[in-house]
Amino acid sequence: MKSITIHGLDEGLDKLIRKRAKVHGNSLNKTIKRLLEEALGVRKKQSSNYRDEFLDLFGVWTKREVERFDSMMKDFEKIDKEDWD
Repeated sequence: MKSITIHGLDEGLDKLIRKRAKVHGNSLNKTIKRLLEEALGVRKKQSSNYRDEFLDLFGVWTKREVERFDSMMKDFEKIDKEDWD
């Protein structure tokens, strides 16, 4: 197999490649090969699991926040029979 060296890689592109490798649990080499194959139409693009790409936007509620949310939702659990007659 042949090897290619890429000089002068933009820092932003480097970060994106490294992030993709980390998210998918692959080496940089494997990630770059897949990206090239997809870009050149040799391999179909992998269906993305967008969950991993948005993990930094997810949060975790504290116990107090969960309790407050649950208490606010109690009204929606009640059925008013008059509304159904």
